[in-house]
Amino acid sequence: MSDPSVGTATAASGSINFTERRVIHTDNAPKAIGPYSQAIRTGNFIFCAGQVPLDPATMKLVDGDITVQTRRALTNLSNVLQAGGSSLSRVLKTTVFLADLNDFQAMNAVYAEFFGEQPPARSTIQAARLPAGALVEIEAIAIAN
Repeated sequence: MSDPSVGTATAASGSINFTERRVIHTDNAPKAIGPYSQAIRTGNFIFCAGQVPLDPATMKLVDGDITVQTRRALTNLSNVLQAGGSSLSRVLKTTVFLADLNDFQAMNAVYAEFFGEQPPARSTIQAARLPAGALVEIEAIAIAN
């Protein structure tokens, strides 16, 4: 019996092989603090784990408010995408987790700096608690270059 979780899809540009699964890792983003990968590339897609505002050199939460933490989380995300052969400009969808939805406007202002005129689709959710006491966590799905 074949595995329905892998296969080949046909797109206008040809065939996309989803059986290839490559782990993405970079030292320019926080190492995984559990049994997960920073990202997985399959076909032309990169699925990024949520990035919290940890300094990759120290693995400590950056000091600062939601704007500082959002900037660090997005920088971490950008570094993971670069390691996988993509960039923020190729992101299709993000999910933003906030410890406090009252931080939405401040987070949104920094987010706009990173995504510009054609931002990806996005969901924003208030979470009861985020890893390492972070105020924000951001995950993404992107197209590889």
